[in-house]
Amino acid sequence: MGRLFGYLLGVLLYVGLTFAAFGVTTSGTNMLVDSGAGLVTTINTSNGDIISLKFNGLELQDQSKFTQLSSGLGSATVTSSVANSIATITIKTSTITHYYIVKSGVNTLYIGTFISAEPTVGELRLIARLSKSALPNGPTQSEVNGGTAIEGSDVFMLDGQTRSKFYSSVPFIQDQIHGVTGNGVGAFMIIPGTAYESSSGGPFFRDIDNQSTAQQEVYFYMNSNHEQTESYRTGFFGPYALAITSGATPSPNLDTSFFSTLNLQGYVPASGRGTVKGTYSGTLSGLAVSVGFKNSAAQYWTTGSGGSFTSPLMKPGTYTATLFEGQLESGTASVTVSAGGTASIALTASASRPSTIWSVGTADGTPVGLLNADKIQTMHPSDTRMSSWGPITFTIGNSVSSFPMAQFKDMNNPTIIKWAASSSQIGARTLRIRTTSAFAGGRPQITINSWASGEPAAPTAVDSRGVTRGTWRGLNQLYDLAIPSGTLVTGSNTITINVISGSSGDGFLSPNFVYDSVELF
Repeated sequence: MGRLFGYLLGVLLYVGLTFAAFGVTTSGTNMLVDSGAGLVTTINTSNGDIISLKFNGLELQDQSKFTQLSSGLGSATVTSSVANSIATITIKTSTITHYYIVKSGVNTLYIGTFISAEPTVGELRLIARLSKSALPNGPTQSEVNGGTAIEGSDVFMLDGQTRSKFYSSVPFIQDQIHGVTGNGVGAFMIIPGTAYESSSGGPFFRDIDNQSTAQQEVYFYMNSNHEQTESYRTGFFGPYALAITSGATPSPNLDTSFFSTLNLQGYVPASGRGTVKGTYSGTLSGLAVSVGFKNSAAQYWTTGSGGSFTSPLMKPGTYTATLFEGQLESGTASVTVSAGGTASIALTASASRPSTIWSVGTADGTPVGLLNADKIQTMHPSDTRMSSWGPITFTIGNSVSSFPMAQFKDMNNPTIIKWAASSSQIGARTLRIRTTSAFAGGRPQITINSWASGEPAAPTAVDSRGVTRGTWRGLNQLYDLAIPSGTLVTGSNTITINVISGSSGDGFLSPNFVYDSVELF
């Protein structure tokens, strides 16, 4: 009898899980949204927080900190509607309209966010604070639980390695899906298509994807001040999604075309957009080519191949189109997009590429190939896995992998270059130093043999710690330092590069800059 009862109970539970009804019900301040396929989402109707996220009965939502927009809206008006097997939950404040959308039979929260003003905290993000026990597996470099803070309150030492939520970041152009998993379950943030169109920073901007503390946090950062290089945008952010699976990574090519039927504030459907088809020329062989488009309302990007490119669907307007060689801005033009139209444009690389006597690194807007560039995006410069920063003496002709990707005034200053010149290579020359970011006003000043250059003007300040947060992408700078005739000599020459700044700082937070390349011509 006991076995029969257990069997019948199991059948009832199975049937209940399998055939739960799709729809929305409200009880007190709890709004339950059932996908009808195993995912039940509970939203607090007083503030819009997700307080429960159950998948086949397993609670995925942390119960001490909830899933919310920004750092929580405090209070909001929460309403729902159901039509055509689609449930739409609308969460409104005076400046924000946030949507959770569930399709019958699909275990995905489709999301859209409209803002008319930046949140007062300065960061627009969706943060899913999930159960660590249910979803323990995330990026190792952003696992900080039990770590000791070594810089600010966001870089930690754990098990002999530096960890930070910033080290989970991926350039926007590559970041269409990221997530965490557990035993038979996964939670993935999907940012498909043009979902970054109202964010800022361009294709190579990167922001936090994950932090693992007592909770397992999965983010979609829309606007932040993390090495921010341009003004925030407002409008509709998305569509994006939080997809719940049995553990497998879903496709990043999420179909959100049904959004056009939902009358969401600020959303522009495909029928109201246009495209750009274009050509490019003059780029350096071997460098990846991308094309970005931006104005005050939107940003987009695409990759180029074989001298041509096609943009994604864009909102109508006039845009600055930028040709990127690697991550180096190299040529711009203006283009106007109209709804239903296809605009044409031709871009030509115009980055200065003189015939050089020698070069260290490639002028591509990145330090790729230089010492520690392969590690800096996932660990702190102080990490023991880093190669020694120096100070370094580099001899022209040696592998550039021994030339530092960053120079810190208090840590590896100066960098010395040794070069043996022939009689035809001396005379009046220019040393060009390209940098990709700077901190605390750091910029290069050089001494060659007994001659010293002047002091370049301070670079444009960016409000971020930059390279210690795992990014080299700031504002590209070019310093052309004119070397007078009689300075270089036939035979041995010593070039000393110093970090100068009117600001102070200690260790890896002293004034610094990141190298793109050093060229003599």
